[in-house]
Order: sequence, then structure tokens, then C-alpha cells
Amino acid sequence: MHPAAIDERSLPMTDPLFGRRRFLTLLGASAAVPVLAACGATSANAKAYPVAFTRAQWRARLNPAAFHILREAGTEVPGSSPLLGEHRRGTFVCAADGNACFSSTTKFDSGTGWPSFWAPLPRGVATSTDWSAGMPRTEVHCTRCGGHLGHVFDDGPRPTGKRYCMNGAALAFRPG
Repeated sequence: MHPAAIDERSLPMTDPLFGRRRFLTLLGASAAVPVLAACGATSANAKAYPVAFTRAQWRARLNPAAFHILREAGTEVPGSSPLLGEHRRGTFVCAADGNACFSSTTKFDSGTGWPSFWAPLPRGVATSTDWSAGMPRTEVHCTRCGGHLGHVFDDGPRPTGKRYCMNGAALAFRPG
């Protein structure tokens, strides 16, 4: 069939119902995002953890940046963490409870502006699905207090192919 012979009214993009259907589908999907975000945002916090304090107690124990990240699932400004330049041998621990999360031997420069690791220590971190960005991401949190540390992505180096992109304010470094 010659392109000039195509009746444009038969194409789905010009169908007025297609436009309305598409709009309503997008509207329904966008309405679901806050619901899914609320569900995902609380998945790590709904579990009981060995180290637990009230919100006020956490606020008193942590500096404002650490509180925002660990207890409110915040994110620090890329490139702002002093841990980016930390290259000594040692362990990166949860800033809230001292739980060992990552070995310095798995740290690498991802170029993202956040401390990155290709593997966590055994029993150091757990993951859950986070919908706060309107799409599913894998949230990483401390196994002892449930604090938000960052997210893990499938674009890291060998041997795991993982990039644990962590907020430096959620971690502390212990040389050794």
C-alpha cells in the first residue's frame, strides 16, 4: 500500500478515544504512585530491629544530616561526603548503631559522587523495594536498626555487577 493511501483517521494516535484512554491510563498510574511510594517507604521501618529508639531519641543521637538520611530516607548532595576520599583499609559501619556494613576492599570509585561498594559484609545490610521515586528501586538498610543507607543498582563492577550507592552521612569509617 502506498503511504498516501493510508487513512490517518484509522491510526490509533489520531483516534480521539485513544487520546482519552491514554490520558486516563496515565492519570490512573500517576494516582497509584503516591500509594506505592507510601508502601515502599515504610517497608524497612515496619520490621522490628534489634536497635530501636523513638524518633526523638534518634534525633538526639544523630547529627541532622545522618538523621535525615537514616531515619527519613533522605539523600546527601553528591560529592559532599568525606568518605569518598577514604582509601584506608577498614570497615564502613552504620552511623546510627556501628553495625559493620561494608569492607574497604569492596569500595570503588563509581563516579556518582557517593561512596560505592560492589558487595556488603555478610548480615550487614538488607534490602527492600522503595517506590519513593515513582518506580521500584532497591533500598539498602542496616540490618540492626533499619536505617536507610542508600540504594543498590545492577551497574557495578565484577565480580558482583552490583553498585551499592551509599550516603556517606549514613556511614562511619573504622580503620583497621
